[in-house]
Amino acid sequence: MSCGSRPFLACPRHLLVCEKSSFLQEKSRHSTHVETHYYNYCVSILLPECALLPEKLKHIIEGMGTYYLVKNLPLHEFLTEEFNDRFLKKGLFYALSYNTRIDQDNVAAVLPTGKLIVSVNKDTYEELGLQGKPSLYSGKNPMRYIVTIDLTDSAMSPDGKKFQRVRWALTEKKPLNFDFLFTWDNTEEPSILSYFSKYVVKECQFKINSGVSRELNCPVLKSDELHGKEEESCSATEFFEWLGAISNNIDWENESSSFISSFCCPEPNILIEQAHLCTITGFITPAKIQKLVKQLREYFNEPKLSQWVSLMVHGFADSPVSWRESEHGFFKGGENLYCFVIFNNEDYWLQMAVGTNDGCPP
Repeated sequence: MSCGSRPFLACPRHLLVCEKSSFLQEKSRHSTHVETHYYNYCVSILLPECALLPEKLKHIIEGMGTYYLVKNLPLHEFLTEEFNDRFLKKGLFYALSYNTRIDQDNVAAVLPTGKLIVSVNKDTYEELGLQGKPSLYSGKNPMRYIVTIDLTDSAMSPDGKKFQRVRWALTEKKPLNFDFLFTWDNTEEPSILSYFSKYVVKECQFKINSGVSRELNCPVLKSDELHGKEEESCSATEFFEWLGAISNNIDWENESSSFISSFCCPEPNILIEQAHLCTITGFITPAKIQKLVKQLREYFNEPKLSQWVSLMVHGFADSPVSWRESEHGFFKGGENLYCFVIFNNEDYWLQMAVGTNDGCPP
């Protein structure tokens, strides 16, 4: 594993953690990394030497279901015993405030662990009167605070003093309303639509974009050469940059001496006939990503021309957390993302990246 920064004068620092392992290893942490990155808005799958999505993978992508946008919802709606019983106790409920900027606005999220996290400016924090902690990225004079409320805590029972104080703060002292994105991996009733029917609720569909690139220079990868030391494989860092360019349709057909752009495909590389890139955009839960990872592992059950495929996951730039409850901030780009390179021998590379206002990924 390696964690490094790039202290260029013109560029903000970012962190990239790279590790290699095998899905077959008992201590493999791949599931944990996926399950604890809660707020994901985009997944990109790259299949070298592939023109059409395999039917099983296509079925998973097209069967992702829906997510929801609830307008102008007060935070105190999360405090009710009914909400706790019907959603939190049944597990895997996710909520994230929509169109709120983590560096400028108040932001809120409900984690699948049942915790409500509210990131607020100094004025709002003082008006709320709830216990919190200064943001890790506020400097010596904090202008932002993080309030965490465990909605499943026994002290949050309706007759408890803690519950009464939190409810009073959010209903009378400083009511906070947000537009929220909701998603839930539990298909049992009640549905989000029916439970929040007194509010404006919009059912949202995932956006799926799929396309094939022809005659593509593609890096050569060997699963055991994370750092490319033997010059028989591109390094994980070089591949990460190349994949980002491919995913964003950035021109990579340049010479290293080009004045306009020096970006070119890293060495060693080969020319492949085609590569399929599929991008899914929406509020994507870790459980859905786990299904995609599982299916990509099974992709190699039949012989393929390529020895690897990749899956890149982008987190919401303005979510209050990255992994678990690690505070996430926005300095230049708000990036928090990870990428699996899945090899045909069940090895994988995992790359995790965050920006300036984040700690080192787990």
